Amino acid sequence: MRVLVVDDEKPALDELAYLLGQDPRVAEVLCCASATDTLRVLQEIEVDAVFLDVQMPGLTGLELAQVLARFKEPPPVVFVTAHDQHAVEAFELRAVDYVLKPVRADRLAEAVRRVVEGAGDRGPAADLQVPVERGGVTRFVARSAISHVEAQGDYARLHTSDGSHLVRIPLSQLEEEWGPAGFVRIHRSLLVSLAHVDQVRMDAGRCTVVVAGPSASIELQVSRRHTRQLRDLLLTRAGGS
Repeated sequence: MRVLVVDDEKPALDELAYLLGQDPRVAEVLCCASATDTLRVLQEIEVDAVFLDVQMPGLTGLELAQVLARFKEPPPVVFVTAHDQHAVEAFELRAVDYVLKPVRADRLAEAVRRVVEGAGDRGPAADLQVPVERGGVTRFVARSAISHVEAQGDYARLHTSDGSHLVRIPLSQLEEEWGPAGFVRIHRSLLVSLAHVDQVRMDAGRCTVVVAGPSASIELQVSRRHTRQLRDLLLTRAGGS
């Protein structure tokens, strides 16, 4: 692969370029110290991935990634930064990975693997990867693996068959952004993925849905306000399948 490294701090740029150059999957490493230089290089040369710092003068890494996303064939982007608070914005920009400084060689190798495995599958149909943090380590969970989302103040807890993860993003924002992917509100504090609903139960006017949990099925309460909407959506989905 030919990769481009972007960082305004020369020691960090040199270190990242060196580590990438040691990876046998990387044939060439190009370096830029600013967003302006990056755009100039990309006008002349195609690269297989961009490894991008977040905090830079002029255009930040996030702003540069927004520009790259408008390319006819956007290059995969890996953010490499000392700041963990931008992970949510990074996944909204469909970043391949989010690597925290100081960069470890094994962690960078994992980012390269993600780029290689994701080659040719960067279109809209690609499954969104959601960054979650545990014990100071950021990893990615496929949105398709999330069965339901529970509000916890300004945070949201994402539930999968393997457990749960807390992210710093309000439920209302996830409802808006994930609605097209089949996530619907069933309660003021709950979103559910229609793809994970195994059963809908009605008992004396009380509606619940059943999804798979880590060790057993989980029954979720549907508020009266959302019951009719949920049933209509499920019937529509069943009729179209």
